[in-house]
Amino acid sequence: MRQLVDFLAELAENNNREWFAANKQTYLQVHKYFTEFATQFMDGVALFDASTAGLRLSDCTYRIYRDIRFSHDKSPYKTWYSIFVAPHGKKSGYAGYYLHIEPSKESFIYAGIHAPTPTLLRSVREEIIDHGDIMMQSIKACKGFELSRFDVLKRNPKDFPEPTPYDELLRMKDLGVIKHLTIDDICHPDFLQRVLADLKMAQPLVAQLNRAVDYAFEEMM
Repeated sequence: MRQLVDFLAELAENNNREWFAANKQTYLQVHKYFTEFATQFMDGVALFDASTAGLRLSDCTYRIYRDIRFSHDKSPYKTWYSIFVAPHGKKSGYAGYYLHIEPSKESFIYAGIHAPTPTLLRSVREEIIDHGDIMMQSIKACKGFELSRFDVLKRNPKDFPEPTPYDELLRMKDLGVIKHLTIDDICHPDFLQRVLADLKMAQPLVAQLNRAVDYAFEEMM
């Protein structure tokens, strides 16, 4: 993992096609390593969450090349590696398990739902109202994690009047738990096993969120 970390750090300092071309062989070695790592990660997640079994690598991983057509940032390459394992893949709308390695900024693991559509988010909020006590227990069971706060409203959303015991959860537009990683964490010989053990604690939370997603999809049929 050290070579991958070092490559990403150097790429962040030299995010241009000339440098990338000159270091293409290193990239190919790093990419091969991460592909093998990602496959083991997916297999490990499937052992404690069978709903993710049978996914392909392309269902869960991302290309290093950035789409710069509509972006002010014309940097051609991503400076991170990531993987998102969720039922039916990364674009399914389901909650899942995410690993983000970006030594130049922030590395972390995350378990939950990210950027749900309005329909899915409403179903998640209804699940909070109906079974918020169970969700709070599942969040507390994720030792070493904290509640993520990527995108939070200042007040409860429309049709969810205040106060409730779960106002903090209702105001979140993403819902999950996050654990930050250091470079030493990432380069530890048991990194994969440690990450999988951590994410396993979040399986009840992910299952509850995905029950809400299932309800929403059923209503749309």
